[in-house]
Amino acid sequence: MKVLWVTNVPSPYRVDFFNEFGKYVDLTVLFEKKTSDERDKSWLDYKFENFTGVFLKGKSINTDSAICPDVVRYVNDKTYEHIVVTSISSPTGIIAISYMRIHHIEYWIEGDGGFAKTGKGIKNRLKTYMIMGAKGYFSTSRVHDEYYLTYGASKDKIHRYPFTSIKKKDLLHADELRCKKVALRNELGINEDRIIISVGQFIYRKGFDVLLRAASKIDSDIGIYIIGGEPTVDYKQLVKRYELKNIHFIGFENKETLCKYYAASDMFVLPTREDIWGLVINEAMAFSLPIITTNRCIAGLELVEPGKNGFIIPPDDYGQLARAIMSVFNGERIHEYGEKSRAIINDYTIEKMADDHVLILEGEL
Repeated sequence: MKVLWVTNVPSPYRVDFFNEFGKYVDLTVLFEKKTSDERDKSWLDYKFENFTGVFLKGKSINTDSAICPDVVRYVNDKTYEHIVVTSISSPTGIIAISYMRIHHIEYWIEGDGGFAKTGKGIKNRLKTYMIMGAKGYFSTSRVHDEYYLTYGASKDKIHRYPFTSIKKKDLLHADELRCKKVALRNELGINEDRIIISVGQFIYRKGFDVLLRAASKIDSDIGIYIIGGEPTVDYKQLVKRYELKNIHFIGFENKETLCKYYAASDMFVLPTREDIWGLVINEAMAFSLPIITTNRCIAGLELVEPGKNGFIIPPDDYGQLARAIMSVFNGERIHEYGEKSRAIINDYTIEKMADDHVLILEGEL
């Protein structure tokens, strides 16, 4: 099977997927840019092992997309049995899909997820035009299904797959590290008995300010470790305002060190105001952590079963966040919550993700 894939940048999890998917199909991937301008250097550490990666020539327009008219030459190649487009909102994706619709070339659409927005503006009509003409849709969740349906997709053309950044070997590694919890805390300089971890960029959308406000309402001996970069003055002022002694800001860490923090922790909290997925949820669940996140995080909505492996709360409600945190810590089922997370995420592997894509394209799933 010969497959052409159109996307924006070679993010690490996508490259892992393409390398696995490329074991079973003849895969060519077109990238608009070599990396996202706002990401760390790890995004440049990729290897195209089992697929052909092509960087299109074009003009960059923002952090992770560009205008690349040359995409037309590739989608017009009749030797490809399937064409998949993920960058439907970028100029390159729009050019590719518009050309294929005009010339009656079949294409599939895939994405990490999406919250549907109602409206009658030009952007809404353009998105409907792009989506409703596809041969099929790869969906990550129930919310993603609704997104496609809102913009004109047919329900029988939507196919679900497990979206993830985790490999089978990562699950085994997580199990091994969890057995070394005490030693890892000593190695990382963690002194508290109860630990919360949160991971992400220090930007407004991630809602770390909400977590800091919640910290003022929970037991002060619970350590909160926020990993992902240098906090802005606003975050530091909140710490000072609430006189928080249990907040630890950790800069960007490589994958191995980040895994140690996951393994050393008791709970994962992502108070995001919006994440169209949130792969850190997958990663935390691999380490058997209870999850607390918001109803604007699609990974949470899909993977968290309230009262069984965590809680879903509204964004910006730091009082409810604090109550959820203490509910997990004060209950007698925190271990059960963690084990449930691990059981749920067990099938969310890159290998399963690739297998399902093959089956979907072959019409067997």
